[in-house]
Amino acid sequence: MAHSNVPVSVLPVAADVREVSRARLPTSHGEFTIVAFAVKNRKLDDVALVRGVVDRSPVPVRLHSECLTGDVLGSLRCDCGDQLHEAMERLRETTHGILLYMRQEGRGIGIANKVAAYALQDEGLDTVEANNHLGFDDDLRRYDVAAGILRCLGANCIELHTNNPRKVEALRSEGIDVVRRVPLVVPVREENRFYLSTKRRRSGHLLDIDD
Repeated sequence: MAHSNVPVSVLPVAADVREVSRARLPTSHGEFTIVAFAVKNRKLDDVALVRGVVDRSPVPVRLHSECLTGDVLGSLRCDCGDQLHEAMERLRETTHGILLYMRQEGRGIGIANKVAAYALQDEGLDTVEANNHLGFDDDLRRYDVAAGILRCLGANCIELHTNNPRKVEALRSEGIDVVRRVPLVVPVREENRFYLSTKRRRSGHLLDIDD
C-alpha cells in the first residue's frame, strides 16, 4: 500500500497519544498519508499529514494549529491559511516531512470565544488584549500532544518550520530534538498587518513587519 512506509505506533506514547486510523490522501499539494491520533479524555482528534518515508533526520515539520476562519473560510484577518498552504507546498517539494494539524482553535480558546475576540478586535483591541478581556491568557496551546505524535511517527529529530520561538522551546522541553528553525514567511496583507505586528510585538514571533 502507498502509505505502508509510515511508522505504525503500537503502544500509547507520551500524553496518552495513540494512533487510531490512517489512509492515503491525494491533495492539490501532492499525495500524503493522513494519520489520525486520539488523546485520552479529549474529544477532538489531531491529524498528521505525512509525506514520504520518515526515516531520515532531521525531518521537516510544520506544527499548525487549527484555524477554521483562515484555513477553511479564507479569512484575511490572519495568516493561518496562507501558512498552511505554504507548508504543504514545501512538503510537496521534499522527499519526506510532516504537517501536524492540531485541534487548538483560536490559540486554544475555541471558535465561539475566537469570534467574540474578533468583535473586541473590531473595537480596537489587539489579539492579546481581546483574549485577556475574555478572561484567557494570550495563548493556551499545549505541545506535549504534538511531541507525542512526532514520537509515534518516529520523528525525534526535526527542523521546525515556524516563526514562533515558543514552539521550538516547547517541543525541546518535551524531548524533541529541534535542530533548526526555518522561517515560514507569507505575504502581508493590509487586513492582517496589525495582527502580524501584534504577534511580533506581544508574542515574540520572528517577523519583519512594519507597525
